[in-house]
Amino acid sequence: MEKKENKIRFGLIGKDIDYSFSRAYFTQKFKDLGLNNHEYVNFDFQSIEDLHAVLKEQKNIHGFNITIPYKQDVMKFLTSIDRNAEAIGAVNTIKFTQDGLKGFNTDYYGFQKSIEPFLKKHHKKALIFGTGGASKAIAFVLNEFGIDFKFVSRTAKENQFTYNDLNEEIIGNHTVLINCTPLGTFPKVDEKPNIPYQYINKNHLLFDLIYNPEKTAFLLEGKSRGAQIKNGDKMLELQAEKSWEIWNS
Repeated sequence: MEKKENKIRFGLIGKDIDYSFSRAYFTQKFKDLGLNNHEYVNFDFQSIEDLHAVLKEQKNIHGFNITIPYKQDVMKFLTSIDRNAEAIGAVNTIKFTQDGLKGFNTDYYGFQKSIEPFLKKHHKKALIFGTGGASKAIAFVLNEFGIDFKFVSRTAKENQFTYNDLNEEIIGNHTVLINCTPLGTFPKVDEKPNIPYQYINKNHLLFDLIYNPEKTAFLLEGKSRGAQIKNGDKMLELQAEKSWEIWNS
């Protein structure tokens, strides 16, 4: 039996991540590939400063995924950053190299590939709910698609909407609505962004980065009004596969 200290290790850095898509996904992937000497573990940090101890004490780590709330905070630990990740301003994948830790962003790839089949000609403007690390990758992709967007947050900032600003005209003009907040994640499945859902119609596309539950309260509101809906499961699979590709390149 392979000794634990000899295992090739990967892991997810986040906060309150008992339930982890990444750990389940990669554990199954390693099993399917017969990689018995590989393991994927959660690093549940109360502060990103906890990473110092892990880097000092843990052996045989080859890569990390990063999730809420550390996609920006982790960047100070990196020796280099991939061009796209630097442009986005957030990192969700780290590769251990001979020169140190290198940061990448695979969220944008996962989002781009998963939303593209749903986009139609009238999808010209978008609202992004939330302003964390994941939202930056979403903005990067929308920019690539030529879709105008505005961030929506609880506090007023220049060139952004607050939730209180949202009205019939704004919702009507922005036919792509993207939830980048954790609102609605299991077990708090009744939560959703505080927007005027009554103005959503069949022209809208609602995309939720959350994958558990499969249909969040946000998506169900959209579906009930005839909108297209898509959750984050495919995005997560795609970004995970891109991470695996990076670690093995």
